[in-house]
Amino acid sequence: MKTTDNTILVTGGGSGIGRALAEAFHKLGNQVIIAGRGKKTLDETTAANPGMKSLTLDVSDPKSIQSFAAQLTKDFPSLNVLINMAGIMKPENLLEAPNYLSDAEAIVTTNLLGPIRLTAALLPPLRKQSRATVMTVSSGLAFVPLAMTPTYCATKAGIHSYTQSLRYQLKSTKVEVIELIPPYVQTTLMGDQQAEDPRAMPLKEFIDEVMSILQNQPDVKEICVKKVYPLRFAAEGGQENYEQFFQAFNDQMHAD
Repeated sequence: MKTTDNTILVTGGGSGIGRALAEAFHKLGNQVIIAGRGKKTLDETTAANPGMKSLTLDVSDPKSIQSFAAQLTKDFPSLNVLINMAGIMKPENLLEAPNYLSDAEAIVTTNLLGPIRLTAALLPPLRKQSRATVMTVSSGLAFVPLAMTPTYCATKAGIHSYTQSLRYQLKSTKVEVIELIPPYVQTTLMGDQQAEDPRAMPLKEFIDEVMSILQNQPDVKEICVKKVYPLRFAAEGGQENYEQFFQAFNDQMHAD
């Protein structure tokens, strides 16, 4: 992926990793459009980054996705990069069934169906460009689930699988497919406490490493900062080692 001369859509671009990534691409001179449900948050982000544009989008609503895609491609016909960043994460106590099901269903709709629907809506115009990129966003937790957030982890594992199939099916086109695999990062995804958790990777440090990978590895398929290696490659040591890692990882997170 070239990091300049693009027209880039970043969903979930008003906060967290989405905003930081949008700002990093904006500073490189790309035309960046951010999207999300909260207009106030979008307006604050574009005001802080003159030239950045925004459109409201509810990725959990299929009708919203269709109307959004039509407006986006009309206003920005040069769109050639889609970054599916929007997502939600909530803890679930599976012993309290069915009380958690509404949260689980919302997570699946936003984290998994949302990117699939938006990619489907924007793939035809993206394929018309001389070069294009679809960037999906999974998580280190797609490879080693955090047991307290089972549906979130399941959706991210689904995104990883979907990304591999999408890449294979698009291999003869001009659309490349890149998967961003974040570690635990200091954002407010799980509340204000996460933004200050010393175990989490500082957001700026994460974005700097991501942009360095993109700039120095133009053919990269998976963007893995070093902090995510233990999760991404946990299965490389075999089933027994993986199970020990999974147990220790979850015991530690549960204790904390």
